[in-house]
Amino acid sequence: MTGIHDFRKYKQEHRKISMVTAYDHAMARIVDESVVDCVLVGDSCAMVMHGFPSTVHATTEMMALHVAAVARGLTRKFLVADMPFLSFRKGPQAALECVDVLMRAGAHSVKLEGVRGHEDTVDRIVRSGVPVMGHIGLTPQSIHGLGGFKVQGRGEAEAAELLSQARLLQELGCFALVLECVPAPVAARITRELAIPTIGIGAGPDTDGQVLVLQDLLGMSGEFRPKFLRQFLHGRDAVRSALDRYHAEVTGGTYPSEKESY
Repeated sequence: MTGIHDFRKYKQEHRKISMVTAYDHAMARIVDESVVDCVLVGDSCAMVMHGFPSTVHATTEMMALHVAAVARGLTRKFLVADMPFLSFRKGPQAALECVDVLMRAGAHSVKLEGVRGHEDTVDRIVRSGVPVMGHIGLTPQSIHGLGGFKVQGRGEAEAAELLSQARLLQELGCFALVLECVPAPVAARITRELAIPTIGIGAGPDTDGQVLVLQDLLGMSGEFRPKFLRQFLHGRDAVRSALDRYHAEVTGGTYPSEKESY
């Protein structure tokens, strides 16, 4: 199983890291059989699994439910769990209570967005022995403050701020860093200057690894087609076709057959 020390080792060896976001036991079992390195249980479960318009609606209880389901399906994958909206902005003690719930649910580490204003919380979690993955660039929990799902770090000042945040998260002890929706040259510079690995999503090819939502890469997400997304399967069409065949065989009387009957 990939562990936190392997992340830095892979970076030193120039070996890319693959990560997928999963939310349920059935998908987790399939991922566990694959060669993908690690799994993120993202707060995007609020959108993908529950139909909410943003990740703001994820709660600690919701996250713990999905973490536990995924953890029961994994035997050899490193599992990262998102800390939900405001859970790490209420002070270190409240944050640690959330971390406690997620780790007991089966996570091996936690991920939290941003750094300005909760530096002490990141430090406290790391010093408590819990691996922390950082996340900068487009931080979906701040979607209302950012004014939408927009690329971050386009201007020189914004890019410099992202680099400053990345350095700070490294200093605070994060073992890896997600860069979301960041111009490729900015992501490349951050990746070069950090000793810890970067995991990109919409951040170009020069990060140390990539992460995609499993439903997105499988082509299950319908009209959701951001520029950075490559679909590795036309899953939505395949599932719909299977359902149509099932319906046809049920209504046509060919399912179940004698062989499928007791």
